[in-house]
Amino acid sequence: MTKPDFAAITEATIDRMAEAPNARLREILTIGLRHLHDAIRETRLTETEWDAAIAFLTRTGQMCTAERQEFILLSDVLGVSMLVDALNHAGGEGVSESTVFGPFYAGRQPLLAAGASILKRPEEGTPLHLRGTVSSALGLPIAGALVEVWQTAPNGLYDVQDQEQPVGHLRASFETAADGSFAFETILPVSYAIPDDGTVGALLKALGRHPNRPAHIHFMITAGGFRRLVTHLFIDGDPYLESDAVFGVKSSLIVQPQALADGSLAVEYPFTLADAWAGLDG
Repeated sequence: MTKPDFAAITEATIDRMAEAPNARLREILTIGLRHLHDAIRETRLTETEWDAAIAFLTRTGQMCTAERQEFILLSDVLGVSMLVDALNHAGGEGVSESTVFGPFYAGRQPLLAAGASILKRPEEGTPLHLRGTVSSALGLPIAGALVEVWQTAPNGLYDVQDQEQPVGHLRASFETAADGSFAFETILPVSYAIPDDGTVGALLKALGRHPNRPAHIHFMITAGGFRRLVTHLFIDGDPYLESDAVFGVKSSLIVQPQALADGSLAVEYPFTLADAWAGLDG
C-alpha cells in the first residue's frame, strides 16, 4: 500500500492558484493554507473533528443578522481582532491607542450639542460627565473632528440587543470645537457578558473561559488628514480588566473617574490622532 504524500496535497492546492489574477489573495491563501494543512497534519485531525468544525462554522454563520455578527465575536474571543488591530493601527509614540471595534456599532448617530446627554430615557446609574480633547501628534487641537460614542445600558445590553431600549439610547455623535474639545453626559458604564447563547459562548464554555468584558465606553474619532481612531475608555477597578474576553484592554485606556460634590463622576481624556500617512509598525 502506497503511503500518502501529505505534503503533495498541500503543494497541489497551492499550485492550483498560480494563475489567480489577484496577487494579494494568492499570497494570503498560500500562507494561510500552509498553516492550516500543517495544523491538520500536526494534530492528525480526525474526520469527526473536522465535521464538528464545519458544523460549528455553519451554525456561526446562521446566527449572523443585521444586529448580531457572530463571526466578529469569534474573531474577538480568539484574539484575531486585536492582532489585526495591532498590525494596522500602531500610530507611534504619543498617539492614542486603538482597540477592537466590536459587533455593536449601529451607524452614525445624530449630532448633539456639546455637553448634551446621550441617554434617551432615565437610567439607574451614576451620572458621568465626560470631557475629551482631540489633537494631533504635535499637540495641535483638531477642530471639527467627528466623535462617535456608544455604550451599554446598566442591564449590560446595547440598544440593538434590547427591544425595551429606545433606538439610539446611549449613542451619539459630536463635533469638536475650535480648541479640539467635546463633552457629553452619560452614566457610568458597567461590565457585561458578550452574547454567549450561540457558538462563541459554547466555545468559551468548552475552553473554561468567561464571556465578560470590563466596563467601557466606545469611541470612534475621524478627522480629515488623520487616521481614524477606534478605541474604548475602560473604568479603573473593574474586575475583568485583566481577563477581558476579547483581549481589548490597554493600560493607557484605563481611566479613574473623579468624584464630584453632587455624587456624580467626571472623566477627562486627551485623544491624539495619528497623521493619515503615519508609518505602521511591523
